[in-house]
Amino acid sequence: MKTIYVYTDGACSGNQYDNNIGGYGAILQYGPHKKEIYGGEKNTTNNRMELLAIIEALKLIKEEDIYLEIYSDSSYVVECFVQGWFLNWEKNGWKTSKKTPVENQELWMTLIQLVRSFHEVKFYRVKGHLDLNKQAEVKKWYEKFTAQKNISYEDYTYLVTMNNRADELANIAMDEIKTK
Repeated sequence: MKTIYVYTDGACSGNQYDNNIGGYGAILQYGPHKKEIYGGEKNTTNNRMELLAIIEALKLIKEEDIYLEIYSDSSYVVECFVQGWFLNWEKNGWKTSKKTPVENQELWMTLIQLVRSFHEVKFYRVKGHLDLNKQAEVKKWYEKFTAQKNISYEDYTYLVTMNNRADELANIAMDEIKTK
């Protein structure tokens, strides 16, 4: 079965303010083939951009009988799927455990529908903005990552490189919005 790897990141400059700029970036990889995408919007949140990065990447995949591995630095997104939060949200009428409405419900519904359309999807959290020149820090995060997935150090540094590139793409998107 084919495996497609998806590396994503979202960003928001001025996230705490009403007037801000957000961007997302994603890289899809199948074998030696890679496709990079990015986009963004004004007056948004970092969480929306994290969700949109994955949504827009998954929309590009035309085959459903495939295995997907999604790498994100967003605990918000990864934990939702690893812990199954969305199952309770659906069961509870899109309310959180605190009985408040789930934020970004429309994006979550879209993402969940997309995820369910594929044969199998696994989510992994990667430490964001990790400087590969800081070996001690990289090794520390590698050890933590191997609790999720047993991979080589070399493969882990590749994941970090791809996540950092997704962050660069998100920043390109924000820069383009700023100059419009």
